[in-house]
Amino acid sequence: MAGPSEPRIVYEGRYQRMVVRDGWEYSERTHAGGLAAIIVAVTPEDRVLFVEQFRVPLQARTIEMPAGLVGDVHAGESIEASAIRELEEETGWTADHAEVLLVGPTSSGASSERIAFVRATGLRRVGAGGGDASEDITVHEIPRTRAAAWLVEKMRQGYELDAKLWAGLWMIEHELDGTPRER
Repeated sequence: MAGPSEPRIVYEGRYQRMVVRDGWEYSERTHAGGLAAIIVAVTPEDRVLFVEQFRVPLQARTIEMPAGLVGDVHAGESIEASAIRELEEETGWTADHAEVLLVGPTSSGASSERIAFVRATGLRRVGAGGGDASEDITVHEIPRTRAAAWLVEKMRQGYELDAKLWAGLWMIEHELDGTPRER
């Protein structure tokens, strides 16, 4: 039985490359480790932080939890440091602590990208947020008890919702083993 073939790169850009290997076409992230972080963050006022922005691949506005590429700004930056940096940049909130909850693939049939769910705690406002100069991010602070209903409303209004939102909401309320999280 033959082993896997060598990958053939058919396109390479700043952050992604397209690869063909063993009949599969897929994308790879080209930055440090191909890892992104999604930040699960609840303010001291018990509000979940969401971001809204236009996403070119979907040609639509999306609702997401704050997120960003790990190591795209500072080589060797930890997942936790990247998450806090992205949280502050996108939302204007910073965190005293960031805890990696789990790491896994985002779309294992189409991309090698992995995502780390990071719980940010000890939040405090330090700025306006809105992203960097290339981003136009609207920050939403939604009461935790109303977050799921708000997301459904946004979906009905035509927004694209990142499916990871639902996992993030679950992680607000639960430990990874399923037990309720003390708040």
